Amino acid sequence: MMRKFCAGTWVVAVSMVAWNAVAALPEVKPAPTTQPADAAKSDPKRPRVVMETSLGRIVIELDAEKAPNTTKNFLDYVESKFYDGTIFHRVVPGFMIQGGGFVNMTSQKMDGLRSPIQNESKIGLKNVRGTIAMARTGEPHSATSQVFINVVDNKRLDYPSFDGWGYCAFGKVVEGMDVVDKIVATPRQPPRQPGEEFSKPVDPPVIKSVRRM
Repeated sequence: MMRKFCAGTWVVAVSMVAWNAVAALPEVKPAPTTQPADAAKSDPKRPRVVMETSLGRIVIELDAEKAPNTTKNFLDYVESKFYDGTIFHRVVPGFMIQGGGFVNMTSQKMDGLRSPIQNESKIGLKNVRGTIAMARTGEPHSATSQVFINVVDNKRLDYPSFDGWGYCAFGKVVEGMDVVDKIVATPRQPPRQPGEEFSKPVDPPVIKSVRRM
């Protein structure tokens, strides 16, 4: 069964290690002006991931300072390759795109699913356009793997929101918002019954892989 926000929707979000070398005396040489390949990794406080989708590439910078546990949870899923082959099962123009939990429109991915995490919305980022956040049920501390990317500023999702908690944003898209906009414009299936949300894509965009940079 697909879980939702308590407001009718639930959703879903690299760094550099600098070094300088000094030559031994008596020979004096200038410090290198370029970093070795392994030093080009992102700052542990701002790790980046590349999300390859069926509609293009999205680069996301996470914020391990403002949402440390949420960032670690997401990266744990990335390291285990949990997101590979999952889909964006919810697309809502003027709101967000949500994915990372279903392999098709009726089957949730359970193998590798971890325990829910604590909601860090009090210290997390604001839900502005381009941020990635944790999807959850109406229970504040129920987020697991699913995430959403805001396609507009969604201030109503910020702490304390409508339920005293809100939704924890923990990173932002730094490359590929055009891809996000393509995903949210995906054709949707008409609702089959009154009150059903108009959010199910006809051909769900696929998350091919998510890898840390």
